[in-house]
Amino acid sequence: MSFITDALLSVWNVFKSIRIADIIDILILSFLIYHGIKLIRETRAQQLVKGILLLIAFYLISVFLNLQTMRYLLKLCFQWGFLAIIILFQPELRRILEKMGTSNITHLAIFNANDDEQQIHRIMNCIDSVCEAAQDLSSTCTGALIIFERRTKLGEQIATGTVLNCSPSAAVFGNIFFPNTPLHDGAVIIRDGMILAAGCFLPKPQKEELIAKQLGSRHRAAIGMSENSDAIVVVISEETGTISVAENGELTRGYNRESLKKMLVNKILPEKQEEPEKDSSLAGRVISKWKK
Repeated sequence: MSFITDALLSVWNVFKSIRIADIIDILILSFLIYHGIKLIRETRAQQLVKGILLLIAFYLISVFLNLQTMRYLLKLCFQWGFLAIIILFQPELRRILEKMGTSNITHLAIFNANDDEQQIHRIMNCIDSVCEAAQDLSSTCTGALIIFERRTKLGEQIATGTVLNCSPSAAVFGNIFFPNTPLHDGAVIIRDGMILAAGCFLPKPQKEELIAKQLGSRHRAAIGMSENSDAIVVVISEETGTISVAENGELTRGYNRESLKKMLVNKILPEKQEEPEKDSSLAGRVISKWKK
């Protein structure tokens, strides 16, 4: 009984010694660990982490059993471990930094205070054109890749394609993705409701070995683009005509014209900070109307 009392007293003394700074420290560390695990989940880094944990376990066993040679070799490994982690985890570290740069902490709305209803209408018309084109391309099983640029600028990908800077329409998308035309194999990049470039090449996905084998090169390119940016990528399958959307490295499938439009409106139109009834601007009323 005295053992339990002493244990509870010790726990109580620990809680009494905790300061506000300690709580903040624990919360920040927990936040970083949680998001670190979330970022490396289902990637090659997951296997690397398992290997590192296995080395740590071997080191503890060698210390416990007094295995001098094993302990010495593992100690050498750990001395250079920080540099090795940077080299091995380079793609994942880059991804973490990119995610931090586009996180909600530094979030800037797609539209600033000077954006008026004309720009919003242009985005809405673009979404309508993409949905109409997606339906037409899906019905003829014509492959397509359409990227909506958001906060992350896609200058590297635009440089690999042909700059068009034209207004979107179902006819334009049909001409771009018509089989055997010069631009049909690449991706279309949309910025601020305009077709900025076509025939653009996209990066490979970081977890390509985990992607279902039945998915073709377009779907893999879409996933890779969504991993490397906050873009919304619409992809139409050349084999089945299925409409899919890639975002944050995840692919969702089975969209039709209505569900695609609803998703694009919710993702691409700006979120107003004011309450809908308090936002009396014309732009705010237009956004509210389209999001309902």
